[in-house]
Amino acid sequence: MLTRQSLIALGIALILGLVAVYVANVYLVSSQKNVEQTGTSKIAVAAVPMAFGVDVTPDKIRFVDYPNSSIPPGSFRDLAQLLPEGKRRVALLAISVNEPILASKLSAAGSGASIAALLPDGMRAATVRINDVSGVAGFIQPNDTVDVLITRTLPGGDQRSQATDILLQNIRVIAMDQNARNANGTPAIARSATLEVTPLDAQKLALAQEVGNLSLVLRKPGEANNPVVETVSLGDLRYNLYGGARYPAPAVVGGYQQALTGAIGKGTAQVSTTHRTVRSTTTVKKSTAQPGNNIEIVRGTQGNKYTVGGYAK
Repeated sequence: MLTRQSLIALGIALILGLVAVYVANVYLVSSQKNVEQTGTSKIAVAAVPMAFGVDVTPDKIRFVDYPNSSIPPGSFRDLAQLLPEGKRRVALLAISVNEPILASKLSAAGSGASIAALLPDGMRAATVRINDVSGVAGFIQPNDTVDVLITRTLPGGDQRSQATDILLQNIRVIAMDQNARNANGTPAIARSATLEVTPLDAQKLALAQEVGNLSLVLRKPGEANNPVVETVSLGDLRYNLYGGARYPAPAVVGGYQQALTGAIGKGTAQVSTTHRTVRSTTTVKKSTAQPGNNIEIVRGTQGNKYTVGGYAK
């Protein structure tokens, strides 16, 4: 029969044994994690450049060692996972040489390329009609950003009531005609453009095509939107048939007395605004009150005398 002292010693030994097992287990798990983090694993990378719509085949893939701590999510560790037997995959985004092949850049197993797969959540693809002028002469390429302008006749007006507004800003181009891959840089005239827009903007585009003409304006990538947009009408064109000159002709003074008389004395400057037309007439006449080169400028009923020339005396 065990004595009391023996039972106490046995209990202490059991406790120490359990603590030793726990510490050893923690150490082994920690060591295993360190080995996994500092070790490498093979993942699939592109052996050749792949553009949108290109089939992913075994000859375009190679497996390289990649640090376990830096393996990107969605990568493939074996060929069977990447290309299941009898099923094809297609690149949805451009993949460079030695870039890891990720599931987010490929179509689902057994399906082909689809523009819909490129759309972020909540976005839509809308197509608009364009021509060689409104499409910036073919220089717009997929993944460029553009502003969309609308030119229309204002309600209740005639041809003179035409105006141009900025309909949408900073819109990404998904495809030109039916080409969604990056071109080789050679301009190509397209008849339609597919844009990435919100559902509300898609409604605006559909309505805008019915009431006016749309034009695309190529913009610099990353440029901030302009918070202040204005409507441009025929009255905003400085030298148009309907509004005339926006600003009065500049007066010439000093030693150019003859030019002053011809520009101001004979002519009338017209100022065109949106609501009214104001005509301002300035009369210039030679003063005989004092000898020398003196002139008198009369504005309305008030006259002012000026001496010109003779500064070398």
